[in-house]
Amino acid sequence: MLKGILDKFLNTNQKLPQPEVKSISHAEVEALVEARLKEHAATIEQSVAEKMNSAVQSTNHEENSLSPKQIEFALSLIAKTRDFELAINPATLKVRELEKLIAYNRYKNKGILVNLVKKGVLQKKG
Repeated sequence: MLKGILDKFLNTNQKLPQPEVKSISHAEVEALVEARLKEHAATIEQSVAEKMNSAVQSTNHEENSLSPKQIEFALSLIAKTRDFELAINPATLKVRELEKLIAYNRYKNKGILVNLVKKGVLQKKG
């Protein structure tokens, strides 16, 4: 029994089955490469399109009108400025302008108010 096991391990005369190597022509390789490139280009186009859609949605988010509560809050922030008043209809205020008013009240940066005046959202009192 021991001799049989040793013979199996030491027997190098047996040939292991070799996997068949299939040759591929140059045209087949080119076709495979082209298919992979087209597939890759399609995924890149799809990802770019998704990024563009998300960018459009984020700009739409900034252009959304305010809710009544947000309008009240924006008017109270404008009232705190003392030197400025609203130059447009409160219903036409956008989220972006509210964010700027919040930033002004947090950081007291006069440049924010100047930019809102340039846009025509605010005007100086008097």
